[in-house]
Amino acid sequence: MMSKIAIIGSGSWGVALATHLAKQGNEIKIWSFDEEEKRLINEERKCKFLPGLVVDKNITCSSQFEEVIKEAEFILHVTPSKFTRETFQQYKQYVGHKPVIICSKGFEKESLKTLDEVILEELPTAKVGVLSGPSHAEEVSSSIPTVLVVASQHEEVLKKIQDTFMCEEMRIYTSKDVKGVELGGALKNIIAFCAGVAAGIGLGDNTFAALITRGLNELARLGVALGGEQETFYGLSGLGDLIVTCLSEHSRNRRAGKLIGKGKTLEEAQKEVGMVIESIDNIDVAYELCKRHQIEMPMVETAYQMIYKNLKPQEAVKKLMTRDKKSE
Repeated sequence: MMSKIAIIGSGSWGVALATHLAKQGNEIKIWSFDEEEKRLINEERKCKFLPGLVVDKNITCSSQFEEVIKEAEFILHVTPSKFTRETFQQYKQYVGHKPVIICSKGFEKESLKTLDEVILEELPTAKVGVLSGPSHAEEVSSSIPTVLVVASQHEEVLKKIQDTFMCEEMRIYTSKDVKGVELGGALKNIIAFCAGVAAGIGLGDNTFAALITRGLNELARLGVALGGEQETFYGLSGLGDLIVTCLSEHSRNRRAGKLIGKGKTLEEAQKEVGMVIESIDNIDVAYELCKRHQIEMPMVETAYQMIYKNLKPQEAVKKLMTRDKKSE
């Protein structure tokens, strides 16, 4: 059965999700703050972040929240994490009983809150869900088989998202662990940044395997301390997302790290990637959280020092490799 769906955010992930859902016969309205992006979608059927994509006829774009949301059955929130509160404040009056599914991955920097906490602080009655897992926009928009997880405390939300998204090209698992699913997606970006740095200075497969393994250990420790369930971090939103983001050139977090590993400044890397780099926006949040909860996170601490304390990439590797002896 066809659904009407609102997507808040016209970046690569928002348009990729819209493309997948439109192919299933759903009617999609995307909100964009950018008039040129709106024009490209509506008139040229293009997305500037996904070259070669022809935007489906079932997708339209508007800069008016009410127009996008009023007839929708649910809302996919796909703005960068740092704009979540500001954007939600502008459209929360139109939400009513519609589920809000967070598809962004990150934290609110100023408060150190997760995005579900931000939404519920603004609208305590909101039916919140989180969609996460190993998923590049480039591949989802090309119908490459993808498996994701949706988490919510509301059974009807889980069923609606699973029923609407699932097809031969996409499989959806459900979870009640909202915190775990959200934190896995947010924290893995930082490890992906570190993997990019390793690639930039020419390190090998042994290093990437160690980064993923020990990085998973770090994000699970902090994730559990923040309310997630241990096993969630060994699923799609933790290990799965970590693998795809650490090893793929599609990952903007990895690309940013790689550029810094090659000697670019942070500003140069951000300019070259050309899109929001969630790891850069969230490394200091993760660093503050691990200090607050007294959790040892050597990779997060080292990434923080590379970005904010001018630690050289080669020195960062040496620092990690020469830490005190430990048992696994």
